[in-house]
Amino acid sequence: MDRLTALRVFVSVVEQGSLSGAGERLEMSRAMVSRYLAELERWMGARLLHRTTRRLSLTGPGEEALNRARAMLALGEEMEQIAIRGDETPKGQLRITSSYSLSDALLVGAANEYLALYPGTAIDILLLDRTVNLVEERIDLAVRITNDLDPNLVARRLGTCHSVVCASPAYLARHPTPQSVQDLALHNCLTYTYFGKSLWEFQGPGGPQSVPVSGNLSANISNLLLSATLAGAGISLQPRYSVEQHLARGELVALLPEWQPKRLGVYGVYGTRKQMSPLLRSFLDFLVARMAEDPLWR
Repeated sequence: MDRLTALRVFVSVVEQGSLSGAGERLEMSRAMVSRYLAELERWMGARLLHRTTRRLSLTGPGEEALNRARAMLALGEEMEQIAIRGDETPKGQLRITSSYSLSDALLVGAANEYLALYPGTAIDILLLDRTVNLVEERIDLAVRITNDLDPNLVARRLGTCHSVVCASPAYLARHPTPQSVQDLALHNCLTYTYFGKSLWEFQGPGGPQSVPVSGNLSANISNLLLSATLAGAGISLQPRYSVEQHLARGELVALLPEWQPKRLGVYGVYGTRKQMSPLLRSFLDFLVARMAEDPLWR
């Protein structure tokens, strides 16, 4: 019996609350989970779990074994890291999630450069404009734009997201150009479901100001709002990385230049520092260095 795997199965069953949940997390069949658990109990000579049709609970020996199993697994991971650090070249696969717009502007290009540097690596990108459960989705890294971090996760700041209020020349030809942030309340503002849906915040000559906004279009994907803005549907608050080229070509006009929309952090978010692999650490270091060289993210 692979005792380290059996301990990992036991801990996962306790944390997930079921054999099926542990199987999904470890990518094992329920029968295989049950077999490892039975072999561990046979080796220890004690029942570790009370099992009923509705729930699992630890026995007395199980409670004592759980603490020691976690300690042994942590030690095993430390030993593995010592061996991995002997070869400093990153290897393995990273599963990363980010939004559609951030992937286009940053992640795909960064991933291509990184993979060219380290041929022994692979990156799987999951594009979602919503927050995912990293453990349930088996995600190694989430690249997120936020000022509201989950306290249960570990985050490393990668850079800064600057935003700009903008509209197309066609929209401005039909409506008066806003002269103050409060004028935005009189316009059709296209809003992002997950940020600033009804209140946009600014810092300007008179200090901080907030303005309630509304409009006839809201979406959970910022790229859709950008397309609508380009089509003249209204005013939107866009990440500068998404609109830089459109502004340069005159397809969009930046509004209220003296007022800076609320800045957001760009973070690499992961589950726990203890289980950070050398590959994840290397990719995070790469992202930080790459973004520090680009004024767009500083």
